Amino acid sequence: MFRTLTPLVLASGSPRRKELLASLGLVFSIHPALAPEPAFTPGTDPEAFALRAAKAKAREVATLQPKAVVLAADTIVVLEGDVLGKPANSREALAMLERLAGRKHVVITGCCLLDPKNDDEQHFAVRTTVWMQNFGTEVLAAYVATGEPLDKAGAYGIQERAALLVERIQGSYTNVVGLPLTEVVDRLMRRATIAPRSPH
Repeated sequence: MFRTLTPLVLASGSPRRKELLASLGLVFSIHPALAPEPAFTPGTDPEAFALRAAKAKAREVATLQPKAVVLAADTIVVLEGDVLGKPANSREALAMLERLAGRKHVVITGCCLLDPKNDDEQHFAVRTTVWMQNFGTEVLAAYVATGEPLDKAGAYGIQERAALLVERIQGSYTNVVGLPLTEVVDRLMRRATIAPRSPH
């Protein structure tokens, strides 16, 4: 569908982000940022927090990939001003899901595109509102028992079994998965990093 015009590096080890980019037919390499993710401080603007984390990842990887365009992203789940990160264990995952049940929350992905060759850095954030079905503890515990929530912000993955927990969304679906594809493709095309493949 798309072809890569200049080297592109995904600064993430997330299999979901890798799958989303690969679904476009793009050729890219993966170089996860190794610095620990910053802890959220209450009172911090969640969007600014996600953008700061994405920029830090991009800048770290750009020092090691000076000839490539680096794409970094950081996805957070925000419920009434609280940022829900990845649960430490099953008990914490269940507690997060019980808080989310029957309520709406916002998923924010901060993205950073960094081109070290041209000293060009672009960053943007995408928001999606998610309404969760009001399932009881029994259903939520059954989901937690699958092990899926443990590596996901907010303790759920909309693209997997947790699809049944989501009543509806407003905004980008791929943003909830971890990478807002429409906005990322638009930015990459505008800076001539990628282009549509010719049908001939």
